[in-house]
Amino acid sequence: MKSIVTILAALLVFPFLVEAQVTRDEAVPIRLHPKNPHYFLFRGKAVALITSGEHYGAVMNADFDYHHYLTTLAADGFNYTRVFGVSYVEVPAKSFGILRNDLAPAAGRFVTPWARSNAPGYAGGGNKFDLDRWDAAYFERLRDFLGEANRRGIVVEITLFSSQYSGVQWDVSPFKRANNINQTGAIEWRKLNTLENGNVLGYQEKYVRKLVREANAFPNVIFEIENEPWSDRPVLADVVNSYLPVPGRDKYPNSVDLPDDRAMEWQARVAGWVTSEETALPNKHLIAQNYCNFRYPVRQLIPGVSVVNFHYAYPEAVSLNYGLGEALAYDETGFLGLDDESYIRQAWNFMLSGGSVFDNLDYSFTLGHEDGSDAQPNGPGGGSPELRRLLRVLADFLNELPLVELKPDYETVKAARGAVARALSSASGEYAIYFDGKGPVDVTLTLPAGEYTATWTDVHMGRAVNAETFRHNGGEKNLKTPEFRAGIALRLVRKTR
Repeated sequence: MKSIVTILAALLVFPFLVEAQVTRDEAVPIRLHPKNPHYFLFRGKAVALITSGEHYGAVMNADFDYHHYLTTLAADGFNYTRVFGVSYVEVPAKSFGILRNDLAPAAGRFVTPWARSNAPGYAGGGNKFDLDRWDAAYFERLRDFLGEANRRGIVVEITLFSSQYSGVQWDVSPFKRANNINQTGAIEWRKLNTLENGNVLGYQEKYVRKLVREANAFPNVIFEIENEPWSDRPVLADVVNSYLPVPGRDKYPNSVDLPDDRAMEWQARVAGWVTSEETALPNKHLIAQNYCNFRYPVRQLIPGVSVVNFHYAYPEAVSLNYGLGEALAYDETGFLGLDDESYIRQAWNFMLSGGSVFDNLDYSFTLGHEDGSDAQPNGPGGGSPELRRLLRVLADFLNELPLVELKPDYETVKAARGAVARALSSASGEYAIYFDGKGPVDVTLTLPAGEYTATWTDVHMGRAVNAETFRHNGGEKNLKTPEFRAGIALRLVRKTR
């Protein structure tokens, strides 16, 4: 009788214990998974981060309905977005050829951490900024954005700074002397994000520490130091295609550029502000460093960095740096025109190489189209409900895998005739393989003995197109893929006894 009473009591208490554990998990900030730091631990689960999101202006642009935007991301099955912290702003219809750019607010609609003064003359419209006074409306908007994202299970990368790229963006920067009443140093824009920027450095520090404090309560935050820090102060480190003639060979989009020493010193200072400010705060958040375009073997990370961001990345960005034991992120793509297929292939190749994050810059999110339905050409890239549907196929595929157990596998696929294979596998017998190309193709795998279930997923239709079981005695196993275009995925599971 006593045992029955004990069991009944335990059954009554169990739901409350589970709820309490879930609540605790949801309160813990996202971090690298302790058992596999190439994925994240978020809300008690191992996750990879996948998105196709707006152009980073959701908080700074007063006309952008971020509630609708976040609802759309969640409905599309995504768990990530990126937002600029307002130290950088773009110019309507001028910056990078983007026609409807939510990172370029209309005159009077730019919301910043700094209050407006009574002095007219801000180049972007309205009064100049007072960098000594905070604007409560901005921080209310930021906190609401982070809270709404967290409620939907969406992680937010807050990019603290960005390169200026040219005088076009610098002319509307709140830090430029002409745009504030604080007599900031009359510096050239290439010095903004260096330690040689005069009294701007003090205002940058106050801004970082304020954002860190305001965001500290939210578990769904990653801080990125600077967007594309090599753009203002590039040092040529490598080229993608060495057979191109100079001078084009050594320039974007073929050059692999790193920030110079002055830019790196400044980035280290910014990272130090983040970590020192959080020392006395309850939560500690991950810090990301945007390393370079394309791919490069990382020489040295800034102290405190746990997420390494690449833009327009090749799968080699993962294979060259997997041994770092950090998260490796495809932090931005979206400069390959309107063709969805290009971005889908990028995503599958990167994530099935062992990547941690895939972030597509989706130009279909515009003012009045916060559901990502703007179908008109809008810039150097694409974006659409269809593209997001296709990326969800990848997100769902990854969600079904035991991510903690997986690592890149360069041995299982012995040959994939006519396709390029990217593979992940686990010691327990889980295999996830992406074949990039056009099929059907003949595949030779090297597998240990066992009974297997093989499921082929068409990455465009988003469903299984063929499934089979087979017993294998060990060694080479020949398979033929179903027909496909621009990629097919295989999940193999070895039955355990």
